Amino acid sequence: MEQMPAEYKGVVPETEHARETDLGFARIDIDRARRTGDPEVVFGEGKTPEQVVATLRALHRAHPDRAVLATRLSDEARELCRRELSGAAVDDVGRTAVLGPPPAPKGSVAVVSAGTCDLPVVLECVATVRAFGSRAEVVGDVGVAGLHRLLAQRERIAGCHVVVAVAGMEAALPSVLGGLIGLPLIAVPTSVGYGWHLDGLTAWLAVLNSCAPGVVSVNVDNGFGAGVAAARIARCAGPGAV
Repeated sequence: MEQMPAEYKGVVPETEHARETDLGFARIDIDRARRTGDPEVVFGEGKTPEQVVATLRALHRAHPDRAVLATRLSDEARELCRRELSGAAVDDVGRTAVLGPPPAPKGSVAVVSAGTCDLPVVLECVATVRAFGSRAEVVGDVGVAGLHRLLAQRERIAGCHVVVAVAGMEAALPSVLGGLIGLPLIAVPTSVGYGWHLDGLTAWLAVLNSCAPGVVSVNVDNGFGAGVAAARIARCAGPGAV
């Protein structure tokens, strides 16, 4: 049994059950991969660096043959992951950490972004897509203010199985893409923009009211949620799918 961080001395010791691992501060759902095909993911906001590391370590021990993911990690949590978790892939822009080998990818997801300011959401999505077993093709900085940039990448995007379109401001990118390609398209409105954009509410309402058919949306800045949905769709559509 691994030692608990000092701040958790005296709490309920770690115990293994058929469906969970009790860390004292959290009950890890180690049965989730069997039920859904994917392990539980660590949401880092509100957790201490020690909690993040302990949870990732427990998930990795339960699923040693595939990647486990942590998102929304603080600077301190990412630094501790680098020091304590050998082999962890840590992304400072996307604020993620991945421990363990990713599954062999099935299908592909085009993660398309309007601008460089959307990169934190884009890279959170990319890490999620890869950890959840699909290939991520990143197409960056193709917002509609320079429409020629998007049109130049149309064939590359259309060659994937699913599209995630990440955009702030008025979030026109998902609607334009919805009129150019016939793939499942998941919009991620972001809280990027000038003036009173209401922390992304403007972008979210824009994609909800898209006139292009087939555009669906996740919540504002939710690259993780879009990545999960896109990877699962791509896994069903890509080579090797049942």
